[in-house]
Parts: sequence; C-alpha cells; structure tokens
Amino acid sequence: MNLENPSKENLQFILEELAERLAVVNRSIMDAEDYDISKYDDIKFMYDMVVQKGKLSASETQAFIQELRTVRK
Repeated sequence: MNLENPSKENLQFILEELAERLAVVNRSIMDAEDYDISKYDDIKFMYDMVVQKGKLSASETQAFIQELRTVRK
C-alpha cells in the first residue's frame, strides 16, 4: 500500500494502525471522518514515527494520542 498519497482510504488505514500500535481503547476517536484530509501529512508523520520507534513508553503513547487530538476536526 502506498501511503504517500493523501486519500480517505490511506487515512483510515493509518488511523487503524495507530489505534492498534498505541493500544487505543476508545477507537471512536480514531474515526477517519473526524480528521481533515488536509492534515494527512501531519498524521502520516506521526504514523511514521510510531512505526520507526516500535515500542513506546506510556508517556510517549499519551503524547501521540494528545497530538492526534490536536489535528482532529
């Protein structure tokens, strides 16, 4: 899957992967409809960082979730 191109499908995939990797309990905050496609690059950057980092500490996980809140509609 090529995630370089902003699309609703790619955004949905990234958010689902982030929810899994960050162990988000309330998955409703990860609904692609709640995110503007214009913020795709920011979300993709976060996704790339999480994938690269691998295992995150609890504080890192909280920081990523907080950052996702800032890019929600």
